[in-house]
Amino acid sequence: MATTASRVQANAFAGKQLRNARNAQARGVRRSLRVRAEGGEEQTKPAKVDRSKDTLYFATEQSLSYLDGSLAGDFGFDPLGLSDPEGAGAFISPKWLAHSEIVHCRFAMLGAAGCIAPEALGKMGVIPQSTAIPWFKNGVVGPSSVGFEYWTDLYTLFSVMMVLMGFAELRRLQDYRNPGSMGKQYFLGLESVLGGSGDPSYPGGPFFNLFNLGKTPEAMKDLKLKEVKNGRLAMIAMLGFFLQAILTGEGPVQNLQDHLSDPVANNILTNFGRVGGSI
Repeated sequence: MATTASRVQANAFAGKQLRNARNAQARGVRRSLRVRAEGGEEQTKPAKVDRSKDTLYFATEQSLSYLDGSLAGDFGFDPLGLSDPEGAGAFISPKWLAHSEIVHCRFAMLGAAGCIAPEALGKMGVIPQSTAIPWFKNGVVGPSSVGFEYWTDLYTLFSVMMVLMGFAELRRLQDYRNPGSMGKQYFLGLESVLGGSGDPSYPGGPFFNLFNLGKTPEAMKDLKLKEVKNGRLAMIAMLGFFLQAILTGEGPVQNLQDHLSDPVANNILTNFGRVGGSI
C-alpha cells in the first residue's frame, strides 16, 4: 500500500511539472524538465520551444509532436513521417536524416555553383571555350567523354577522387558516430583544427568556420536557417539541372538564354516534347 501511494504521489507530481512546463512554453520561456526514472539517475530534458510565432507549412498535430522547432529550417513539414521517432530504427534514424540533409544541402550548393560557373564564364569570355564544358560532359568516363585533357587520364582521375572522397566521408561518419573523435586521431598535425565542436553537423573551428561567423547564439541560429533554406533550393536546382540535361542536351546557362530569347518555344512544357535536344 505504501509503495502504491508513493507511486500515485510521484505521478501527480510529474503531471504537475508537465503542466507547468506547458504553461512556460506558451509564455515563450525555455525550461528544462527533471525526470527521475524509478531506480535510476536524474536526467534533464529540454522542453519544446515556443512555436506560436513560427510559420508552419502543412504541419500536422502528429508532425508537431516531434518537430519542436529545435532544428534549423523546421517548419513542421513531414508528410511521410520520416522524422517520427516512433519509426526510428526501421531504416534511418531521425537524427541521421537531419544530419544528412545539412550535408546534402552543402553538396548541392557547391554542385549548383559548379554546374553554372564554367559555362557562364566561358560565355562571358573569362575562360577559354575549350574549358567551358557543360557540367554533364565534364569529366565523363567512357565513350561519352568530350576528350578534354586533364593532368592525367580520366580513369586515374576518377580513382583518385573516389579514394580521397571516400576517406573524407569515412572521417565524417566517424565524427558523427563519435563526435570529437577526429581531434584525438592523428592527422598530419591538424587534430586541433579538425576536432569539431561536438555537433557533427556544425563542426566549426578555424577550418570549417574560417571567418568566425555566428558569434552570438542568435546570429548562429539565423545563419543555420539561411544555410538550410539555400541548401534546399540548391537541391531543387540540381534536380532541374538533371532534367534539363536529359530533355534539352544543354547546360543551365544555355537553357536560360534560350528561354529568354524565345519563352514560348523554350519552356518547361515544350521541353517535355523533346529528349536530348531532338524535336
